[in-house]
Amino acid sequence: MTQNVAQLRWRCRRGMRELDAVLQRFLEHAFTSLDDAEKAAFGRILDLPDPDLYGYLTGRNVPEDRDIASVVDAIRANAATTADH
Repeated sequence: MTQNVAQLRWRCRRGMRELDAVLQRFLEHAFTSLDDAEKAAFGRILDLPDPDLYGYLTGRNVPEDRDIASVVDAIRANAATTADH
């Protein structure tokens, strides 16, 4: 079951502005293209502590969960393509 976008937008608000920006931009530009399993993985990503999530998004660490790793890659790709826009 997928949460509605308003709930996800609220959950994208983090203690680190860098995470806020990247997650909210992904939600706005790419979330709707995810399948149900990927949307569920995004919800699990939002449950992660900020330091863990920051490590994944910067490439310092790699998630063990393949679904989460796939969505982290999509978030990173989205950040790279939307950073200039």
